[in-house]
Amino acid sequence: MSKLMIALFVTAGLGFAGASAAQMNSPMTAPISKASYTQAAKDADAQYKIDKDACAPLSGNAKDICVAEAKGKASVAKAEAEAAYKHTPAARENARIAHAQANYNVAIEKCDDLAGNRKDVCVKEAKSELVKGKANAKVDRVAADTNKEAATKQAEARKDASADKRDADYKVAIEKCDALAGPTKDACVSSAKAQYGKT
Repeated sequence: MSKLMIALFVTAGLGFAGASAAQMNSPMTAPISKASYTQAAKDADAQYKIDKDACAPLSGNAKDICVAEAKGKASVAKAEAEAAYKHTPAARENARIAHAQANYNVAIEKCDDLAGNRKDVCVKEAKSELVKGKANAKVDRVAADTNKEAATKQAEARKDASADKRDADYKVAIEKCDALAGPTKDACVSSAKAQYGKT
């Protein structure tokens, strides 16, 4: 992953992280009451309005990034509150997916500041991280399933997740090759195909 994308995801992740976020994602955390859930959703809406208003003085892509961060923060807060309220593997999966989607939305906006192949790679890396986040959320949900078929489902989920992650990484590698030309590009593509088993 490029240094730019690492910085983007760290920045986005910090915007969505908080003490309550870590607690709500933990499967060991006790569920919250309906009243607490309702209040958390109201708080998320109120914070969204504050955060969105803070974007008003900005313009262009900086404003788009700011709005995406505000929306993502609210979306994650609501999903985490719902996960804590419902306290089910599916609800925790949805919260993790909301987090991955929020990071993706911010990253895509930040990619708009780039051009050419750098932008294409940025977009592919953002999509790759989204695919990985969703795949990991699914694996964890299946792992939390305690019924008799859990082991089989978990193995299938890991296999599917591994294939999805591998395909996403392959697309990033091929996109990076597009910046090259001639024999160097051919070697890059061949190397990527060999590395990701795409013969």
